[in-house]
Amino acid sequence: MISGCIRAGLRRIWHGSAGFASAVLMLAPVPATAEQLDLDTGWSFWLAKDAPADPAWLKANPAGAESVVVPHSWPLTRGAGAEGVGWYARTLVVPDAIIGKHLELHFDAVFYAARVWVNGTLVGSHEGGHTAFDLDVSKVLKAGANRIVVAADDRPGFATIPGYAMRLAGSGNVWYDWWHSGGITRDVSLRIAERGLIRRQRIRQVLKADSATVTSGIAIENVDVTPHNYSLTTVAIDPDGRMVARAFAGLTVAASSAGTSDAELVIAKPQRWQIGAGKLYRIVAELRDEKGVVLDRREDTVGLRTLAIRDRRLYVNDVAVRLTGVTRHEDSPWEGAAETRGTILHDMRDLAALHVTLTRPVHYPQPQSVFDAADRAGMLLIPEIPIWQMTAAQLGDPRLLVRAKAMMAEMIAESGNHPSVLAWSVMNESEAATPQGLAFVKAMKAHINAIDPGRFVTFADSQIAERAVRVPALVEADFVMANAYFGTWSGGADKVGPWLDAFDKAYPDRMLVISEFGWPGPFSKDSASADVARTDNLKDQLAAFATRPWVGGAIFWSYADYRSNKNLFAGLADGYVDHGLVDPDRQRRPSYFAWEAANRAVSAKVDLTMAGETPTGFTATVLGAAKGGLPSYPLVGARLHWRAMGGDRVVLGEGEQALPVIAPGATATVSVSWSGRLTPVTVTVDILTAEGARAGGVVREYEPFKAGSAAFPPDPAQLPKDPS
Repeated sequence: MISGCIRAGLRRIWHGSAGFASAVLMLAPVPATAEQLDLDTGWSFWLAKDAPADPAWLKANPAGAESVVVPHSWPLTRGAGAEGVGWYARTLVVPDAIIGKHLELHFDAVFYAARVWVNGTLVGSHEGGHTAFDLDVSKVLKAGANRIVVAADDRPGFATIPGYAMRLAGSGNVWYDWWHSGGITRDVSLRIAERGLIRRQRIRQVLKADSATVTSGIAIENVDVTPHNYSLTTVAIDPDGRMVARAFAGLTVAASSAGTSDAELVIAKPQRWQIGAGKLYRIVAELRDEKGVVLDRREDTVGLRTLAIRDRRLYVNDVAVRLTGVTRHEDSPWEGAAETRGTILHDMRDLAALHVTLTRPVHYPQPQSVFDAADRAGMLLIPEIPIWQMTAAQLGDPRLLVRAKAMMAEMIAESGNHPSVLAWSVMNESEAATPQGLAFVKAMKAHINAIDPGRFVTFADSQIAERAVRVPALVEADFVMANAYFGTWSGGADKVGPWLDAFDKAYPDRMLVISEFGWPGPFSKDSASADVARTDNLKDQLAAFATRPWVGGAIFWSYADYRSNKNLFAGLADGYVDHGLVDPDRQRRPSYFAWEAANRAVSAKVDLTMAGETPTGFTATVLGAAKGGLPSYPLVGARLHWRAMGGDRVVLGEGEQALPVIAPGATATVSVSWSGRLTPVTVTVDILTAEGARAGGVVREYEPFKAGSAAFPPDPAQLPKDPS
C-alpha cells in the first residue's frame, strides 16, 4: 500500500551537529495538497533504564547523547541487557507560512510504548511496537525552533504484546524468541494539510467472469474550523498504466469532523492477480474543496483475485493450489529491527528466488515495503500480532484482549488492501486448548470479521503437533496452522506420517498449513553439521507433506539466522539462532540450494537441432510441477530466456519468448535457431516469472569432437599404413 502525498514545492535543508540538530522548512508557494516532510535525520539519543521523564530533558539533551538517524534500534549497538527507556530528541525549525495549517507527526513504528512531547507538552502516546500512529501537533508547533522528544520503552510485561512468554516460565527464560529491539524502528514524518485530508481508503472487490467491481471507502477528515462541501474523484489505473474507471462523489463534513464516501469502480476484463504474477491496479482518490483546489491525494494498489477454501483445498481464482515458503525475521547485523527498504527488498527478492509463494512474515506486523514486494511477486502472506508462548492466564487477561484488538485493527488499517494478505493470525504457540484460549480466539475472530469481512482468520499452534486431538479453538480457525518440528522438538522424523494421519482423523473438515518446520542448530554439534541435517529434514518433511492433499501449504523456519537469547548453542545468552537457509549476513548455506531445487514450479529440458555435427538451434520443453504436488500452482506470465554460447565465448544467439500458462502437469515447447558453425556450444535456458525471478531452467553443453562422430579426428594408430 502506498500513501500518496505530493511533495512539490517543499525543499528540505538540514543542519546538524553533535547533540543538536534542526530541520528548516523552506517553502515555495505551498500548494494546498497535503505534504509530507521526512524527519528521519538529525536525532539525538540516550538510554536511561527505568527513567521517568526528566523535565530537563524536555528542554535540552543530557551529556553523552549521541547523534543517530532513524530508523534506529539501540540494542544493535548497546548489546544484551540494554532494555529500558530510550530517549530521542530533535529540533525542527518551522516557517511562519505553515503555522495555522493542520500539522501532525507520523510514526511508522516505535518499539514498544511511545510518549511524545513537543516544546515540553505531552502530545500523545502509543502502545504497540510495529504499527503506525499519528499525533496532531497543530497547536503546539510554533514558528521558529521546536523541540520534539520521544521516549520508547521496550520492557515487556505480563499483558504487553509481545510480552513475557509465561508458557516457558519453567525454563527461567521468559523472553520471546527474537530480540527486544527498542527504538524508533521505522520512519518519522511531518504531515502538512489544510481544510481537509484523506485519512485512508478501504478497498473491496467483487469479481465476475468478465468484470470487477471495486469499492473504495474513503475516510475524510475535515481539519478546518468550518464545514466543507468536498468533491472526490476516484480512478482505477490498470497494470499497463491506463485509466479504466472513474467515479465522482460529493460529501459535506462538519467542522473538525470525519466522514466516509464510497466510490464504485467497474473494471471491464480485469487482469487478475495470480500466484507468482502480481498484476496490480492503482486506485487513486483526490479530495477537492468548493473551489476545486486539490487538498489531498491517496493512492493504493490492489490485486483483483478470489481466494477460497473448499473441501480442505485453497483456491486462487478458482484454481486449486498448494504453496510453500520461508519465514523471515525483521533482523540483520547491520540494522537490527530498524530495517531500511534496501534490506527488505534484498531479502524479499531472495525469497522470490527461493520460489516463496506463501509465508507467515513472522510474528509481528510488517513494514509496508514487505507487503508491496509480496504484492508484486504474487506471494500470499499470513500476518500475525506478536502474542507468543502465552499462558491461559495471559490470554484471559482483559488488558491483553484490548491491546490485541487495537493492534490488529491498526495492522488491518495499514495493510488490509494488499492482495498478498491471505489471512490474519491472532497468536503463536499459546495455550489455545483452554477455555481462555477459546474465548480469546472467538473474540479476535469476531473483531476481525467486523472490520475486515471475508478475510480468513487463524493462528499458529505447536501443541497440535504433539497430540493431534480436536481442539475447539482450532476448529474456530478458518484453517489450522501447525508448527511441526519432526526430527527435533515435535519428536522423531519418522513420526510425521502417523501424526498427519491422526490429524486427518481429528480434523476431517480442515485444511492444514504447516506454519513452521525446520532444523534448529542446537540439535547438532555445530553449524555445518546442522545444515546437513537441515537439508535432509526439509527434503524428507516436504515429501511427507506432499502426500496429503489437504496440506495446503508448508512454511520453512527460517530464511536467515536471527538474534535471540533462546535456541542458541550451549553457553550463549545473546547470539544468532542457527536456523536459516542463509546466515545472519545473508551468505547462502547448502540448504538454501536444496530448498530452491525442491520448490521449483517448472523444469526444462533441451534437445539440440543439428546439421550434421553442427548445432543450429534447439527445442526447449518446459514442464510444470507434478499435478497435485507440493508446491503446485499454475505459472502465469512467465517467459523463457535463452543464450547459445560458442566455445570461443562468442554468443551464437540469444532471445526471450513469452510462455503460455504452465499448469501443474502441463508442458510447453519453444523452438529457436541460429546460424550454426562447428564449435562447442553451451545453451542456457532460464524460465523467468512475471516479476523476473528465476523459476527454473537448464544448461545443455555440446562438444562436437566426440568419439564416434563423423568430425572426430581418427586415432593415427588406426589409419591404414602407407603402402609405399
